[in-house]
Amino acid sequence: HTKPCLEGDGDLQFLMNGGDLLKVRSGSWKKTRYYKLQEDCKTMWHESKKTLKSKQTFSVEDIDEVRTGRQTESLRKYTEESVEGRAFSILFKGRQKGLDLIASSEEEAKKWVGGLEKVISNIKNLTPQKKTEHWIYSCLRKADKNFDNKISQKEIKSFLRDINIEVSEDYGEMLFQKCDKSKCGFLEGKEIEHFYEILTQREEIDVIYEEYAKTDGLMSAADLLNFLLNEQKEDVSQNDALQLIEKYELDENAKAKQQMTKDGFLMYLHQPEGLISNLAHKSVYQDMNQPLNHYFISSSHNTYLLEDQLKGPSSTEAYIKALLKGCRCVELDCWDGSDGEPVIYHGYTLTSKVLFKDVIKAIQENAFKTSEYPLILSLENHCSVEQQKIMAQHLISILGSALITKPLGDQMPTCLPSPEELKGRFIVKGKRLDKLEDMFSESKTADEESVTEEEDDEGDEEDQEKKSSLAKELSDIVIYCKSVHFHGFEDSQDKQSFYEMASFKEGKAVKLAEESANDYIRHNIDKLSRIYPAGLRTDSSNYNPVPLWNAGCQIVALNFQTACPEMDLNRGLFLQNGQSGYNLKPSYLRDRDTKFDPITLPDGPWLKNKTLHVMVITAQQLPKVSERKSSIVDPVVKVQVYGVPADTTMVETQYIENNGFNPMWNENFQFDVRVPDLALVRFSIEDYDSSSNNEFIGQYTLPFNSLKNGYHHVPLLTKNGDHLSSAGLFVHIMVVDAE
Repeated sequence: HTKPCLEGDGDLQFLMNGGDLLKVRSGSWKKTRYYKLQEDCKTMWHESKKTLKSKQTFSVEDIDEVRTGRQTESLRKYTEESVEGRAFSILFKGRQKGLDLIASSEEEAKKWVGGLEKVISNIKNLTPQKKTEHWIYSCLRKADKNFDNKISQKEIKSFLRDINIEVSEDYGEMLFQKCDKSKCGFLEGKEIEHFYEILTQREEIDVIYEEYAKTDGLMSAADLLNFLLNEQKEDVSQNDALQLIEKYELDENAKAKQQMTKDGFLMYLHQPEGLISNLAHKSVYQDMNQPLNHYFISSSHNTYLLEDQLKGPSSTEAYIKALLKGCRCVELDCWDGSDGEPVIYHGYTLTSKVLFKDVIKAIQENAFKTSEYPLILSLENHCSVEQQKIMAQHLISILGSALITKPLGDQMPTCLPSPEELKGRFIVKGKRLDKLEDMFSESKTADEESVTEEEDDEGDEEDQEKKSSLAKELSDIVIYCKSVHFHGFEDSQDKQSFYEMASFKEGKAVKLAEESANDYIRHNIDKLSRIYPAGLRTDSSNYNPVPLWNAGCQIVALNFQTACPEMDLNRGLFLQNGQSGYNLKPSYLRDRDTKFDPITLPDGPWLKNKTLHVMVITAQQLPKVSERKSSIVDPVVKVQVYGVPADTTMVETQYIENNGFNPMWNENFQFDVRVPDLALVRFSIEDYDSSSNNEFIGQYTLPFNSLKNGYHHVPLLTKNGDHLSSAGLFVHIMVVDAE
């Protein structure tokens, strides 16, 4: 069996021998623990002084990243600068707490980090087929309770439970007898492989393959082309078919004859070419030269929080997470701190505090790793004039020339610049003392003035208008995003300049989007609007962003720290266009004379009536939802369309009892989609429960226009947006013009 190991690799050998590391939890809790990589090359073992019950292993697949140096808050806080070269951290996906470790020498730290990175990349690069083998292989190892490399019938039972499949006594026995060729009551060697083959057989793919494999039972390039044209409705030539064979056929003999075996075909269906979303949309494919307000912008609310809004931790880690997910507008809630240093936290609550300058450093280091397009820093400023001056100093010194401190060009602009022109730049959103035009005129205003704080941005506690002073230094770096109050569409049409933007609380915005959608759309054609969640959402829950996108609102801020369907929609919309965090709005949301209204749907170019046919066929290797030994999932699939109200709908399959390994539905559904440009499709799988709410297993959301026709695997993501490595859903999609 293939292990993701490179035999004889020095770094890996080092990990497998293991060694002592100093684990750091706080200033006083620093203890030596032994760590090592297990034989399977994907599980780390560590000694634990807690009770025997505690889990002593973690899977390498759960690691999000390995960071060298003192790059986490706790390491910076609890360790001296002198250990910089020996320190490293392991950060996990989801909510699992990271590990801060110190090796005994710089040399060793390098070996740990290098080795772990190798193992992670080896696992990432396993082909889907190898991943399945890998997963089953590690379950089989677990099943072989007495480590004799033989598997008894009893061990097979526990193995099947581990891989989430409930097998009746008879069927289990029949499978066992079928494989136990030597009739010795154990499976070993080749018999285990045979058992594995029977298990991983994909009947539904056999059927498709056999229908098209017309060349001595195999698929020639012409057969494959036939499949690509007829089923996948792709615009391809025989040359494209040959390339797929070249790329994915595993059998060298077949490849030499330019043929594809069933394994090669399955392989292709697991690759990007066989997945449901359009490959061409994966990289930046939209026009990035329009003014900033012509795009939907991926935006986060209260970015500093990792959990809830009242007592959760504030952290620079939360900013890094949001930025790496492609977020392009982050929020900084700034208050006066001790020692003259401003801090960020959720005012008037027990959330912990973090230094403004530390956040700006973390932002500077991570802003452009996922997307190179501009990042908006939305300042929620509660500081005294003195500390505002310090904020301005930090922004200018840490962000340097990447910070926008004056308009591009030598003249007063008439519209916002484009994402393309602003690549790699930071834009500050906040209050400004004077008009932008004044930068180009001779007269200069006084150093500090008071501005009327009328913006009801988050400051729900102090809704009464109060005078607050604004430091000129901070005011001067607000260029393209000056915060102003909204007094109605007529007022803003007369008085609001293109660089002035209002923020709307979710309730008010939803009301405008329902009652005056067309006015809202026109307002958003030359101005930016920011929407934020109601103050009541202290649990960091989210609102549905779709109706606000439909009304042309660009900055629809969500709590990125919360795993929920609303964040799935945000991830789904911004999955395309190279995860740039900018999505060009459809033309009728950018046209001054537009008649579009998502609620009343008058006639117009937006009505492209499509019918979507979805066949939910099978799913593979769904993870267990609960830790209980005996609980196998009863999966049910939901398909939802989110878009204009007339297109919003949901269907679900029957649930399948006790089979998370290879459930088969073969159920057909049909959707009428009137405005495909604004529609998102969400596939989700849940564990059916008749007595309480279903439990979430995995989901995938994508723009309607990114759907591909034909047979496709749908990758599945966890609640936090990480890939479930072996799991998948298999569907057939057909989009046609409605009758």
